Amino acid sequence: MYRYKIIVEYDGSPFAGWQRQNGLDTIQQRLEETLLSLSKKPVILYGAGRTDAGVHALRQTAHFDMERDIDCFRVLECMNAHLLNIPIGVLSVEKVTEDFDARFSAIERTYIYKILNRRTKPCIDAQKVWHVIQKLDEGKMNTAAQCLVGKHDFSSFRAAGCQSKSPIKTANNIAVERKGDIIFLEISAKSFLYHQVRNIVGSLVLVGIEKWSRENFEDLLIQKDRKKAGITAPACGLYLSNVIYP
Repeated sequence: MYRYKIIVEYDGSPFAGWQRQNGLDTIQQRLEETLLSLSKKPVILYGAGRTDAGVHALRQTAHFDMERDIDCFRVLECMNAHLLNIPIGVLSVEKVTEDFDARFSAIERTYIYKILNRRTKPCIDAQKVWHVIQKLDEGKMNTAAQCLVGKHDFSSFRAAGCQSKSPIKTANNIAVERKGDIIFLEISAKSFLYHQVRNIVGSLVLVGIEKWSRENFEDLLIQKDRKKAGITAPACGLYLSNVIYP
């Protein structure tokens, strides 16, 4: 058995998320279908992160096993040929040892969230950003966000359907900055709770429009109460940016 690691980019807008689901169009299903002509039998793909419906990826990582030893370049070309008219692209393919696991071997995942902060609606980037028309102070958002760095109980940012055994996670770093009309939030951690990043963004926007102070945001983390937090930001602004391995 031969194990392959792939890095994938995709526009999540037309899909029901990463994970295969009966009757729904998913990224995992589309990628697995591209491998049938090579493997001659069904192949199961394992991703580093199960992105939700509408969430995008710049560098999603996945692995799969095949009984046939096939050149990586051939695998790459075959997969991309089948994806020609689909907004998914395989960026690289390499062979890895059998102990590599795209999900469990990862030591850090980075997500980026994009907010278009202007009056005019997005035309080019529709379904790629969250459009917020109120003027946002990205400096205040960044200052407030720094309280999240480190090991905390993130219950205030945990969705009701979260299946994680514990709300305690460690954020390695977080930054909010503006480039033109786009505000970027970047956050890295080994793992995240369900909707954690989108819930953080929804609350930080309240700081950005000066409805909340930095102290209000910091107190929210301490209270561990999702009901007191902001809305869940739309999926369209979220990107799985990178996955790091030892």
